[in-house]
Amino acid sequence: MPLAVDSFVMGPFQSNCYVVRTERGAPEAAIVDPGGDPSGLRLELARMGTKPGGILVTHTDVDHIGGVAALADGTDTEVWAPAGEVEALRSGSTRGGMAVTPHEPAHTVSGGDRITVGGIPFDVVDIPGHSSGHVAFHHDGELFAGDLLFAGSVGRVDLAGGDWETLLDSVRALLDAYPPETVVYPGHGPATTLGRELATNPFLSELRAELQP
Repeated sequence: MPLAVDSFVMGPFQSNCYVVRTERGAPEAAIVDPGGDPSGLRLELARMGTKPGGILVTHTDVDHIGGVAALADGTDTEVWAPAGEVEALRSGSTRGGMAVTPHEPAHTVSGGDRITVGGIPFDVVDIPGHSSGHVAFHHDGELFAGDLLFAGSVGRVDLAGGDWETLLDSVRALLDAYPPETVVYPGHGPATTLGRELATNPFLSELRAELQP
């Protein structure tokens, strides 16, 4: 069964925060990348009849962790953050000199880990490129991929820890590991699929030439 996924756009950078449940009406949800003031999100969760069962962080840029501390502390919810970037969350100092409220996550994760949050088993996948320790969370054909890949675009690589060839390698690895119908829930903009992006994304022309007959 597909997950029940609701998207909420948060903060000045218009980043996607996802509320992910096993089904509509599930009492707990995995919250992915709460990037802004979570006050409105908490009201929506109450309206939906659910509560945070855990907070997942794909990477520690300000627009993806800006609301982590407030949501975690305000709801007594544990956080899973990428091991390679966790110091930004712990210190409250993110790339570009942007500050967030510091938070010590209960868990750190790396590629190959398998976790269960909100009753949902997720595989953790390393996807560096946009940032050095970026991870994605995969469950049964649905991929929460942060800022690696967007509908028609890709994540920026001009900040510290970003690298274009590494980003392409990460996209290539996803295309090798998962079928084209895999749904990608990105950090900004609408959902897409791996196959659609391979076929149409102008930033993936190099991979398209390499992988398509």
